[in-house]
Amino acid sequence: MDNHPASPRLSPKPRRRVSLLAAAALILASIAAAPAPAAELLPPQEAFALSARAIDPQTLEVRFDVADGYYLYRDKLKFNAGAPQPVVTTAQLPPGKVKHDEFFGDMQTYRGQVDIRIPIAAPEAGRQLTLVTESQGCADAGVCYPPQRQILSLDVPAAGAPPSSWVVAPIGRPAWLK
Repeated sequence: MDNHPASPRLSPKPRRRVSLLAAAALILASIAAAPAPAAELLPPQEAFALSARAIDPQTLEVRFDVADGYYLYRDKLKFNAGAPQPVVTTAQLPPGKVKHDEFFGDMQTYRGQVDIRIPIAAPEAGRQLTLVTESQGCADAGVCYPPQRQILSLDVPAAGAPPSSWVVAPIGRPAWLK
């Protein structure tokens, strides 16, 4: 027989409490040691906010407001308008700033506000026009977005009338992701 006095034992409740405290301490230590998460990227419609209007029956104006920390590729911009036949001609793109891209080489890019004029080949005075834009941009954080396609409906003013109101592309998840 064992002549030693009984060793003190913890009841189940204190043992469980000690285990929970130890687990909590491990979790807190791992959180403190983890690197801070990278800044969250903006959705593309917010990083490259799009708006447009018809200045007159022959001219559209498109504006991209590129958020700080993001840039838009000049050569990835495409515009089409009209139905059933396209009615736009070549967009008058302002010069961009050259940025060296490790995959594409030297590329012209836009930051901040970018205003683009698009002549209309067949005037559409007093009608509604559907403008389709395609664009692609990146974040300075090293992430590039897939090409974006956005569609806006613009009212084309009659000859001599003031420009139409700005139409702003919706911000949020694109319809094709919902």
